[in-house]
Formats: sequence, structure tokens, C-alpha cells
Amino acid sequence: MSTQGHFITLEGIEGAGKSTLARTLESALRERGLPVIVTREPGGSPLAERLRGILLERGAEQIMPVAETLLMFAARSIHIGSRIRPALEQGSWVICDRFSDATRAYQGAGRGVDAALIESLAQAVHAHLWPQRTLLLDLPVELGLTRARARRAGGDRFEDEERQFFERARARYLQVAANEPQRVRVIDARLDPAQVAAQAFAAIEDLL
Repeated sequence: MSTQGHFITLEGIEGAGKSTLARTLESALRERGLPVIVTREPGGSPLAERLRGILLERGAEQIMPVAETLLMFAARSIHIGSRIRPALEQGSWVICDRFSDATRAYQGAGRGVDAALIESLAQAVHAHLWPQRTLLLDLPVELGLTRARARRAGGDRFEDEERQFFERARARYLQVAANEPQRVRVIDARLDPAQVAAQAFAAIEDLL
């Protein structure tokens, strides 16, 4: 990646604690005097957030798996162009809650969308722009869903899915981590936030 900044992504199923860790990392990096932005997917820019609304809200019309995948990459393309690349080019650290690994897990394993299609879309949308480090916050599905439903009234369209959907997503995440151990580091998200943060810092120490 020919940029001066550092691109870190946080991945995991619902309730893994990605948002909490993102805030902790942001605060710690700022204390070191480093420029940092925290963003998320789908979303991260005004237009991409509008697509996020379509993707997450329950509606009368069903969004078919391939259409969902295309919308995810459309939002990602906008997000990269308007926010991620400019921040990296300015030398910032970018901490992003979800990226293309989430599409591999949720739309690929969860929905059954063809993996080759997902990889071709990733190549078209962001080519060689992959995170330097991905922190996979892993925990049992039942615990994750219990946490997610406790913190948010109503939930969203994804949280309506059955447990097996998330089991498939978790398995794909762990498969990606096994295939790319240098980039993807598995964090035990069952632990308390301070312990999770300690693992996360250990996983990015070489980038600091």
C-alpha cells in the first residue's frame, strides 16, 4: 500500500465489541500524538451512510443476497474514495469497523454468495488497498447475540438472522484469519474491554 498512513480494520460478529475497541484505540493513538480517524462500514461518508440505511433497515421488499453484496461494495467504493484514501494519503491512522472481510463472512458464508464474485468485486473496488492489520474479535455466537440485543433496542435486519447465519460467518472469519495470519490477528472478545485492548495493542505494536 503506497500511502503514509496506517489502515486498521476491526472485524467480528454482532456483539464482539468492535465499537468499544475502536474508541479505545483512537484515544490511545491520539495520546501518542498520532492523527487518527475512526469510521465504519457500511457507511463512513454521508452518501455511504444513506446506503447503510437501505442495507440495515427492515423493509417490505427483500434485498436478495447478490443485491446486498453489490450495495455493500457500492458503499465501500464511495467510502474509500471520499474518506479512507484521503486520510491515508495525509498520513493518518484509519480505524475502520468492518471492511471486505465482513462481506466474505456475512454475504459469502452467511448468505451463500459466490466467493469468486466477492473477490472480483473487492479487486475492482479497492485492488491493493487492504488493511495492514485486521483485528478479528472472536467470541461464541450466543454470547455475541446476547450482548448485541442487550445494548440495542430493536436491532437491525442482520440481527434478525438465525444463529446458524452467524455461525457460518464466524467460521469464515476464522478461516480468513488462518489463511492470512500476518494480516489478521484473532482477539479473544470474551474478555473484559481492558484485556481486549491489551491484546489489540500487542497485535499492532509492530506498526507503532
